[in-house]
Amino acid sequence: MADAAPERLVVTDPVEPATPPVSAWNIANALTVMRLLVVPAFIVFLFLDGTGWRLAALGVFMFASITDQLDGFLARKYGLITDFGKIADPIADKALIGSALVCLSLLGELPWWVTVVIIARELGVTALRFVVIRFGIIPASTGGKIKTVLQIFAVGFFLVPGLLDVVRWATMGTAVLVTVATGVDYVVRAVRLRQVARREQV
Repeated sequence: MADAAPERLVVTDPVEPATPPVSAWNIANALTVMRLLVVPAFIVFLFLDGTGWRLAALGVFMFASITDQLDGFLARKYGLITDFGKIADPIADKALIGSALVCLSLLGELPWWVTVVIIARELGVTALRFVVIRFGIIPASTGGKIKTVLQIFAVGFFLVPGLLDVVRWATMGTAVLVTVATGVDYVVRAVRLRQVARREQV
């Protein structure tokens, strides 16, 4: 009787454990929420008379601006990027910058056209984010990050008591130009995302 055929060994690839999804409850998103919560205090300080209160408003504004840079750094370094953060972070930025611009215009320190141009761009981009969210989420571009930094410096310079107007306006003018340019870029990226998503559905 012939020997039985040797059993064949089947080698299977090891199953790698699935990467758990990143929780929205993390330090990066907590800093984003904190930035939203300090906006009312900033507004109150800005409308109170006196150099001390103006410096207090500047301090709150700079603290919130630092958290903006810090939460992005932590999210990238420790892999804490979430869909909540991608949406909440720019909203927190717009709340801080928008409230500062409106308050400065109400105080007569900044022309309304500057405030209207910047806020219209920010609201338009935010609305566009929600329109295209079913096709995908467009992360912040390098130009968008530069725009945010320029806006922070421009508003900060307007908050500093006694700073030369030429310094304020040079920075604010640059911020306005970059704000408009990046807004146009975002519209182009949103249209491309929608076209790609529709082709994949066909």
